[in-house]
Amino acid sequence: MEKNTTFCEVAAQWKADKKQYVKKSTYAAYCLLIQSHLIPELGERTDIREEEVQGLVNRKLAAGLSQKTVRDILVVLKMILRFGAKHGLQELHQIDIVFPTEREKQDVEVLTITNQRQLMTYVKEHFTFLNLGIYICLNAGLRIGEVCALQWDDIDVASGAIRVSKTIQRIYLVDGEEKYTELIIDKPKTKNSIREIPMTRDLLALVRPLKKIVRGDFYVLTNAAEPTEPRTYRSYFNKLQQHLGLPKMRFHGLRHSFATRCIESKCDYKTVSVLLGHSNISTTLNLYVHPNMEQKRKCIETMGKMLK
Repeated sequence: MEKNTTFCEVAAQWKADKKQYVKKSTYAAYCLLIQSHLIPELGERTDIREEEVQGLVNRKLAAGLSQKTVRDILVVLKMILRFGAKHGLQELHQIDIVFPTEREKQDVEVLTITNQRQLMTYVKEHFTFLNLGIYICLNAGLRIGEVCALQWDDIDVASGAIRVSKTIQRIYLVDGEEKYTELIIDKPKTKNSIREIPMTRDLLALVRPLKKIVRGDFYVLTNAAEPTEPRTYRSYFNKLQQHLGLPKMRFHGLRHSFATRCIESKCDYKTVSVLLGHSNISTTLNLYVHPNMEQKRKCIETMGKMLK
């Protein structure tokens, strides 16, 4: 066993191996975590133990990183350490990390019904292809990368459904000393994200006449051969909110609003989960199903009646 192999050297070999098996965007995310967080802390270490990793975790949390980000760093670190042990580069030690109790999660950003109607009315009355994308997100719950990658061929007016099968994102690449970004179009992160979403009657009425005159391979948001990218579209949405005097909200709030309206409409949770492309129903439940006091009171009353 080459116990004098540094973490930096092990990570380099792991990256070369991993690059063959994962998507370019996933590989880029791994490299960024390694370069930004792991190499500066552990790069020259030849024997990494639990107390060092716990210290790294504590420092990253104290610096303001979210627990999710720190857990992502840990996942990559453990993959590299297992790779190093498998190939006899470093010894593998048991690592059990303790996280502080998470604070209460903030509520998801959701448009009120009044504000949602205001936004939907505006984009219908002031038609542009960029505004159409906002209308699609409010009626179908697409992520920003999914709507930026949407082409007219993905909208089937005969079946009345939208086919979501790709996403667009700008990734940050680290290749040695060279750092650059690249815009890529790829399949969504999970197989569940590839889905068909029925269109509302209003959305179908909006796109049906357009489908007769547009090119199928053009992107919906630009109606051109080249797409717009998420950061550009996010900026457009922020300016539109300001113009309409709406409470400031992230673009992802459109997706949250769609999901919330589905739950409020008594859609079953499994169907909502499938429409959103979640990997499992627990994600949907944790995000959107928060019974209010009136719902809880009714539940208790129903139970009380059953016991009489």
